[in-house]
Amino acid sequence: MAVRHFALAALLGLSLAACEEDRYRGSARHNIPIPSATYTLMSEKGMSKSQPIVIRSYKKESELEIWKKRADGKYALLKTFPMCRWSGQLGPKVREGDRMAPEGFYAISPAQMNPNSSFYVSFNMGYPNAYDRAHGRTGAHLMVHGACSSAGCYSMTDDQIGEIYALVREAQNGGQRAVQMQAYPFRMTAENLAKHRLDPNIAFWKNLKEGSDYFEVAKDEPSVSVAGGRYAFNRDGVQIDSSITQAIAQKRQQDEIQVAALVSKGTPAVKLIYDDGDQHSSFKRQLAQSGADSMNRSVAWGSRDVGISRVDSLIGPRVVVLDDKGRTKATVRAESAENDAVLAAVSSAQVEEAKPVVAAAAPAKPAAAQPAAKPASDAAAQVAKATPGEATTAPIQTASAAPAQPSFYQKALSFVPLLGGSSSSEPKEQAPIASTVPETPQTVTAPLPPRRASTLRTSQLQPDAAYASQPTAR
Repeated sequence: MAVRHFALAALLGLSLAACEEDRYRGSARHNIPIPSATYTLMSEKGMSKSQPIVIRSYKKESELEIWKKRADGKYALLKTFPMCRWSGQLGPKVREGDRMAPEGFYAISPAQMNPNSSFYVSFNMGYPNAYDRAHGRTGAHLMVHGACSSAGCYSMTDDQIGEIYALVREAQNGGQRAVQMQAYPFRMTAENLAKHRLDPNIAFWKNLKEGSDYFEVAKDEPSVSVAGGRYAFNRDGVQIDSSITQAIAQKRQQDEIQVAALVSKGTPAVKLIYDDGDQHSSFKRQLAQSGADSMNRSVAWGSRDVGISRVDSLIGPRVVVLDDKGRTKATVRAESAENDAVLAAVSSAQVEEAKPVVAAAAPAKPAAAQPAAKPASDAAAQVAKATPGEATTAPIQTASAAPAQPSFYQKALSFVPLLGGSSSSEPKEQAPIASTVPETPQTVTAPLPPRRASTLRTSQLQPDAAYASQPTAR
């Protein structure tokens, strides 16, 4: 009898597992439930599943946020998801096939939801929107989906996209006509704006910041339209409380003051060039530890054998250091796009720049005893005290030291050929860890042609900003 009960329980367990499998993989994927832990989190934050949401994505940080409206009508952050993959460079998508993920303000309607995607489930961002069309941009079917593979999309793990899909669906079922997605190149912090102040896209990014500032101050999604080739926010009779308008103006002024202070303190102007996009550091660690095949099985269990895209390109970006006229001074490879790693790479380039050119030696004189070489730390201190651009009178001497221990990312790079993933691109020549400043500034050409610089941002898209892209099997 006991054996019979055990067999019955096992059969019941298998049946439930089969139902659960079908619930996530089969034809019922459009009914993926919101995880119970997320329901608990919503309850703790005074939210419900039917309230509106806003999606915010950041390329450089490789993160995607879900904001949800509370009972008081204000949006609050619900969850932040590490992004598994995005492709291309920082900057807007310009044309079909450029591998760029869109930047701007987009609206996701119920018609753009695709539960039958090859990448588990997905939704169409709505590129090109009215702003993109005004600038003659081309491309279609730009998605947020699973599978950790990107050719111009924002790619999450299958578990993540299942949860995000369910949150979008329930907000739409609750009456939200279109979910706003705010896609940024990076978080609109003073530090990021100071470093990227000479990037060709900076005018466009400042336009996006207008919409971001409104959202962060008002905790409400901006109404978005297009005027004069720029994103325009909260026009067409939208009433804004005067206290909010004043608070936004104060925030912008404070941000500008902080950017100016960072520049005066020597924050370098840079341009980041990726081999092909990036992913969150948590996934890079998983990739280095388990390999591409193992990671693909864990993050893309519901997708059709897609594979992680261009594994060999998942290394730190090249950092192009610019002078005050936007000309290239040096190009170095950073371990990652994180601020500390970028500044460390720039610092290494400046050390190389500070080394003087050794002139031809005069006739040899009897050798005199030379002072002992100074430690490397003293040399760095000398560089720090030197006035930028001023010639040094003597070479900075460094003592030979034991080889530095390889960093995590350097270790990860050494395992790239063993990761098991495939790459559709030819291997690229890597930039040196630090390149000296050429006598004549040289221009580093980015993988893509220069994009048209425009200006600021959007909000809730108006009906005329129709969704040009419809869901496909992607």
